[in-house]
Amino acid sequence: MAEPDWSQIQSFAAVAEHGSLSAAARAQDSSQPTLSRHIAQLEATLGARLFDRSSGGMVLTDDGADLLVHATAMADAAARFDMTRDGHGSDIAGTVRLTASHVVANFILPPILMELHDAYPAIQIEVVASDSTENLLRREADIALRMYRPTQPDVIARHITDLPLGAYATPAYIAKHGAPERLEDLRHHTIIGYDRSTLIIDGFAALGLKVGRDFFAFRSDDQVLCWHMVIAGYGIGFAQVRVGDADPRVVRVSRDGDAGSMPLWLTAHPDLRRIPRVRRVYDWLANALSA
Repeated sequence: MAEPDWSQIQSFAAVAEHGSLSAAARAQDSSQPTLSRHIAQLEATLGARLFDRSSGGMVLTDDGADLLVHATAMADAAARFDMTRDGHGSDIAGTVRLTASHVVANFILPPILMELHDAYPAIQIEVVASDSTENLLRREADIALRMYRPTQPDVIARHITDLPLGAYATPAYIAKHGAPERLEDLRHHTIIGYDRSTLIIDGFAALGLKVGRDFFAFRSDDQVLCWHMVIAGYGIGFAQVRVGDADPRVVRVSRDGDAGSMPLWLTAHPDLRRIPRVRRVYDWLANALSA
């Protein structure tokens, strides 16, 4: 009986984790035909069906679920091997992969990373702008910046700071509609907010303003798009004060109309922090974002 190939096991674990060939292909920087071929080869080698194919994606069979336990352990062991090997180098050079929310990646990281590049030009930075959770152990990212405390086990999570949110609008909107003087006054304005996310709703509730999803005249969970709607003059929206106060196209409309704050967590796998270039970037981000 032929032995399963490691690449086939990696593809199997990726499809099981992401639920579809297309999502796994994106995560693995591979192609759907390659992953499909690996799965078929592995099933033929083992003499067992590992997935049920459906319009909704790839669903593990009982045999597949049993195998996934061992495949995950192998993938984790391989990742630890790679991290230990990398950790023996002392050069401050090579690639460090970051993941951060769209807002942080687009509006906060660029000047910080520019200064990092000036100080350590041999470090190459990759940024994944995403609001989803990346797997640090599998090297989908070396360092993660998140607006919530990470729940992934076996990672180092450091609370860097709390980012206050402010209410902003264009001068033209304020000239036409006036500025709210109290939090309650926002009920009489055009408000830009999130769709499925309850971040702003929860922030208002903590301040005593009870609103629902219909409170927002424009809704999107793409926070960068929401900010561009504010800049376009659609209405009053919310942004991190660090972002909003730096944008000359808008004004902060009311200190009483703010919506709380968001925590900022810096996360890395413990083994990755022993790799010199990753540790240097981790410390650089911690210092810059805490300032």
